[in-house]
Amino acid sequence: MPHVFVGTPALWIGFLIFIVAMLALDLGVLHRRAHAISLKEAGIWSAVWVSLAMTFNVVLYFAFGPQRALEFTTGYVIEKALSVDNIFVFVVIFSAFSVPPRLQHRVLFWGVFGALLMRAVFIVLGGAFLDAFHWAIYVFGAILLVTGARLMISKGGVDIHPEKNPIVRLFRRYVPVTARYVDGKFFVKEKGRRHATPLLLTLLAVEGTDVVFAVDSIPAIFAITTDPFIVFTSNIFAILGLRSLYFLLAGIIDKFRYLKFGLSLVLIFVGAKMVLVQFVKVPILVSLAVIACLLAASIIASVLRDSMDHRRSRRAAD
Repeated sequence: MPHVFVGTPALWIGFLIFIVAMLALDLGVLHRRAHAISLKEAGIWSAVWVSLAMTFNVVLYFAFGPQRALEFTTGYVIEKALSVDNIFVFVVIFSAFSVPPRLQHRVLFWGVFGALLMRAVFIVLGGAFLDAFHWAIYVFGAILLVTGARLMISKGGVDIHPEKNPIVRLFRRYVPVTARYVDGKFFVKEKGRRHATPLLLTLLAVEGTDVVFAVDSIPAIFAITTDPFIVFTSNIFAILGLRSLYFLLAGIIDKFRYLKFGLSLVLIFVGAKMVLVQFVKVPILVSLAVIACLLAASIIASVLRDSMDHRRSRRAAD
């Protein structure tokens, strides 16, 4: 795949200014006061972020043509789907650290901010690596194949112990931590000495797990395009909508029992696409259709299974 740079410096700068402005609006105005996010608020913001992503895609269409717009859409769908796994982990982390609902948005905000910076570094390094060593695309593909296979054969729910995260454990060794949350603060002073709060430990756990997810998701988008602007913008838009998606789905995420199977098939598909790139050229539109069908089928199967189980339990109770 040729490495084509899309976007002028002005477009790059404009996009970054837009992201900074939206983050400032989010934390500085709309969520200045810590509060529990309602389903209605989460639904509205989820719709806002998806609408912004699709509006941006329209801009790409008219500025650079349908091919780039289709690459953005496919990359966005892949990243959005894989980010559902993050929601499983967020639920576990917030439960393990007993984070009050009103403080969860603050953790996710700074977690997403850190994720944006890390993803930018990963994308730049990944793009440069593919430019210098084209054979690396086969390594990325192999990583996705192995990850997809492991996800498919894994049993049970998410087995994560954030309190055992090496970053968290190392931090605890050198920095004193308070036993309680103090409003939305990450640091407080006690007896003249600065202490971290459990909120900071929660943030470290979130950031640590995001590094692991980035290893899967970024190579998956490179399977669609190696254009850094498309990879970066599709990834960033999906990540920005992750917080509202969490508050929207956290309570029902366990009902999508077959979603992990669908995600594993997506990873295997894009991994195979990368490994076989010299022999099989899969059009972007076909890739998008396959990914959408796999995700839709896993969600529909989950809903049908949940409905069947609900009917069985009702009959058993009668």
